[in-house]
Amino acid sequence: MKKLIEEKLKEVIDPEIGFDVISLGLIYNIEVKNKKAKITMTLTSPFCPYGSMLIEMVKRKVEELGLEVEIELTFNPPWSIEKASKNVRKKLGLI
Repeated sequence: MKKLIEEKLKEVIDPEIGFDVISLGLIYNIEVKNKKAKITMTLTSPFCPYGSMLIEMVKRKVEELGLEVEIELTFNPPWSIEKASKNVRKKLGLI
């Protein structure tokens, strides 16, 4: 189920950067027990103007799989571009 959730979350695109939350490394952990998913995630910054929208989009995508969802937002450790996939960093011209 974790892999299915990850695939579904690839549909959640950060409108500011244009990449999905999985490729950006914004999803820190996914736990599934019974019919409940707990997603631990972060944002690119605590002041992300799309933060509440991204959190809601993540929640809705997981709910589409018939699961209850709990989102835990954390900034520990803080997000950095190194958490993004190699493909994202390459497309941004960082490697």
